[in-house]
Amino acid sequence: YFFYLKLWGIKYVKLYMHMLSPISGNSPKKSYLSFFQEGRDDYDRKYSSFPDALKVKMRGMARDMFYFGYDNYMKFAFPEDELNPIACEGRGPDVLNPSNININDVLGNYSLTLIDALDTLLVLGNVTEFHRAVKLVIDTVSFDKDSTVQVFEANIRILGSLISAHILLTDPRHPFGDIALKDYDNELLHLAHDLAVRLLPAFENTSTGIPYPRVNLKRGVPPDSINETCTAGAGSLLVEFGILSRLIGDSTFEWVARRAVKALWNLRSNETGLLGNVVNIQTGQWVGKQSGLGAGMDSFYEYLLKSYILFGEKEDYRMFSAVYESIQSHLRRGREACNEGDGDPPLYVNVNMFNGQIMNTWIDSLQAFFPGLQVLNGDVENAICLHAFYYAIWKRFGALPERYNWQLQAPDVLFYPLRPELVESTYLLYQSGIWCGYATLHHVVDKSKEDRMESFFLSETCKYLYLLFDEDNPLHKSESKYIFTTEGHVVPIDQRFREKSWEDQFPCEEPNKEPPANISNCERIPEERRYGLPLKSIYMRQIDHMVGLS
Repeated sequence: YFFYLKLWGIKYVKLYMHMLSPISGNSPKKSYLSFFQEGRDDYDRKYSSFPDALKVKMRGMARDMFYFGYDNYMKFAFPEDELNPIACEGRGPDVLNPSNININDVLGNYSLTLIDALDTLLVLGNVTEFHRAVKLVIDTVSFDKDSTVQVFEANIRILGSLISAHILLTDPRHPFGDIALKDYDNELLHLAHDLAVRLLPAFENTSTGIPYPRVNLKRGVPPDSINETCTAGAGSLLVEFGILSRLIGDSTFEWVARRAVKALWNLRSNETGLLGNVVNIQTGQWVGKQSGLGAGMDSFYEYLLKSYILFGEKEDYRMFSAVYESIQSHLRRGREACNEGDGDPPLYVNVNMFNGQIMNTWIDSLQAFFPGLQVLNGDVENAICLHAFYYAIWKRFGALPERYNWQLQAPDVLFYPLRPELVESTYLLYQSGIWCGYATLHHVVDKSKEDRMESFFLSETCKYLYLLFDEDNPLHKSESKYIFTTEGHVVPIDQRFREKSWEDQFPCEEPNKEPPANISNCERIPEERRYGLPLKSIYMRQIDHMVGLS
């Protein structure tokens, strides 16, 4: 979303800097932001506007940050999944402790960081290294692994990057110039298809259609798998799965992802219109009743809007508009107007999904994505105001703590894993003094470090920082429009993603009869007829295809 914020340019920067200036003495009530506002600081004095020379300097710094992390990953860690930047060594799944889901949900023994960084290399203009990286992925990466991974993480980090790189590599409009790779035969797309097939078992044997949270890439859903999943994890698959379906002309992937979104949507509260954060995939009961903008919820909202932008399905925007209204009604606290009036500026809190009552007094760092979504939805004034709140927290600590208690005005969780969500409001991330890369901050106050550099630092954080200061980047200059996935991967807004080749094979019945407002003609048709085969048969057909590819 930083790309969209960037479009507002200097006016945006000046406006939020003005908002952070000391509150007037005539103000009847100081806001909680006054805790951070102690006059103009170095950020305000130096960066309330950006001369061209400074933009060039900052662009170079962002580029250098990326290559410091990327080059050291390739030197010390590849082909393992991540870099341990303090020990200067690679990190893969924790095979000795399968219950260590903090590691094993993300790392699948498939060169995660290299795949996740593919399109960032193109954004930085390094076609040579992009070609080398693509060839490495084609020659060395296999998903035939005895690895149990989280479906959500594999989707956004791996599947999304493979699809993005394939699209950019084969785009006839050549937004990054002629980057054609000799003898490229859609191998990245075949890898994406292979991975998606291995994720399909998550959608089987679930009575609600909401997928299991984890699969083993060789054997499917583990026998001891839990029946609980978070809303974001189950409901943020539609962008990648939908694009894949439309690229290969097979409805299976979009169908299972869209079915999960609808299943979650139908479980929302009748009173508030809100969803919870953890659900039982078999019973449909809410295990976690907290509704908020952060962990467990964030990308569900994001993908409702982005799916509409990509695919043009009006139902997606109807769902987004409805939940956005519920968010404004039940989560938003503070004065009615963003920039005027009495009381505190807006804050979005965590509430009980059924009655809208506040459940706790913290927000988490993932919530900082929401101003970008507001910009994408056209609610720019509220986006700027909310963004200022997160910026003020960053300004105090030099990083955004994983959880911040807005009542105590202090961190609840002092962790900072180099997340990208607030990077557009900062010109410089904390740069640790270590040998091989950028380390997670274990503590945002004492700046102690944790020996991990997650892949999103290269795929998102550095990319967005670079784009902020690279006004001549092809993504800004191209006549084509682009959107970023929740992992920061670049995909074009393309007419071909609004077409369903499978509808020619299974046309809708009664096309001239007006359906109910909430049901399309296609939804009248039994699922087995509309998609040709029941899900189990579809899955087996995909397995046969995968075997054929190998």
